[in-house]
Amino acid sequence: MTSPESPSFAIDVRNLNKRFGDKQVVRDLSLQVKRGEIFGFLGPNGSGKTTSIRMMCGLLTPDSGEGECLGFDIIRESAEVKRRVGYMTQKFSLWEDLTIRENLDFVARLYGMKNRRDIVDRSLESLGLATRANQLAGTLSGGWKQRMALAACMLHDPDLLLLDEPTAGVDPKARRDFWEEIHQLAARGISVLVSTHYMDEAERCHKLAYIAYGRLLVQGTAEEVIAGQGLITWSASGGDLMALADKLRNAPGVEQTIAFGSSLHITGTNAALLEASIDRFRHDGAYRWERVDSGLEDVFIHLMSTAQDNVI
Repeated sequence: MTSPESPSFAIDVRNLNKRFGDKQVVRDLSLQVKRGEIFGFLGPNGSGKTTSIRMMCGLLTPDSGEGECLGFDIIRESAEVKRRVGYMTQKFSLWEDLTIRENLDFVARLYGMKNRRDIVDRSLESLGLATRANQLAGTLSGGWKQRMALAACMLHDPDLLLLDEPTAGVDPKARRDFWEEIHQLAARGISVLVSTHYMDEAERCHKLAYIAYGRLLVQGTAEEVIAGQGLITWSASGGDLMALADKLRNAPGVEQTIAFGSSLHITGTNAALLEASIDRFRHDGAYRWERVDSGLEDVFIHLMSTAQDNVI
């Protein structure tokens, strides 16, 4: 299914705002997602990701701002938008006392689809659900529930998928399998906007945006996002890393210390000050030091530490 004009952007929104009570949940959000692009939407809980997604697909009316989704106005033509979008909610929202097949058939009925049996059969086959078609949804593991939810939101052949933390609580293999499916869908020209907390998933997106307290702080490819923050990171291993973190915290040039397994990342934006602060520890022999590339997690923790709350 494609919109009549087939615009180059699946999503093109400008200055979206939404307030609930005394909280500005989304502030001046502008975002563009290209056709066939996997766009990662990141941010802490309560940052406005879900509200933003719902405004983009016509489920929630913004207080102000404008935009198009698949070439349709998100306010005046929200019904057209919803017909062409597949939305996978953060919480599993299908019926646990129905089988997989019954769930998909019910969704197909809601869309008023003809040839429901054929459509459901193809969906079961394409997502590897055929052998479990008669299993009750409530007995499925998180990974299989996730796959069934994806099948449900793909039944009407949407041009855009909006996935709200789709892999939360799912095991690593199921997450990997899910992302393989997402990349196959994108290769077919389907656009995907996905919110996630996982940095390995963020790295699998074509582009990223980071939102905190309702504000879009940065967007671009993973490489562009990392380079744009200008972070310098040193890694220390060995010795008592927590004691080292305590000694370095709030030292000149040290903006954050983050434990990564058996190492500690010490990060800042002023190379000279940072090196001066760690210099006495680099030569005492208690730790092994290495200058490393800053990663997405370093960057997002840095962004979050500088963001301001949105309660006004």
